Amino acid sequence: MADETINARGTAGYLLEMGMLKRAKRTGWWIAGVKDPESIAEHSFRVGIIGAVLAMMEGADPAKVALMCLFHDTQETRVGDIPHIGRRYVEAASNEKVTADQVSAAHPAVAAGVQRVVEEYENGDSLEVVVAHDADKLECLVQAVEYREQGCANVQNWIDTSVAKLKTASAQALAEAALNMSSIEWQKTYLA
Repeated sequence: MADETINARGTAGYLLEMGMLKRAKRTGWWIAGVKDPESIAEHSFRVGIIGAVLAMMEGADPAKVALMCLFHDTQETRVGDIPHIGRRYVEAASNEKVTADQVSAAHPAVAAGVQRVVEEYENGDSLEVVVAHDADKLECLVQAVEYREQGCANVQNWIDTSVAKLKTASAQALAEAALNMSSIEWQKTYLA
């Protein structure tokens, strides 16, 4: 088989594996009593949007932040979404190692690119990395606000933890605003 065919199959396999993120649920929400929690893909999508918005507000590169946000949980196809409390008892491979395994058969440029994005997210200290991490925490907070609105009373810890970990002024301001709004407040402008 030609190298390009092998690389195409390996890359396509990686893309198919990423489809699992649409089916895999975020397990921490089950601890809070959410019966049908968001998928990892749903979480990652909004983290990417939040990351781009925060980057614009903070003067960081929105495309770079959105890319980091998009890949920040892709390893969970192999290790699952280990809830925070579970991490006390389970030692999982690093996200960098899982990513290297995931893309090992992909096109070399894809493998190098994905590994570089994950490595930077996990170990970097640039403004883009800080913003990407804030986006992850802010998405968790926004999701908790939505679940609280739906009647799940056990989400306050997720809100408090997320607020405490935010580093940028923009993320802190957005968190404060989100905590004082309903999830459908955005449409009031159009209904008036």
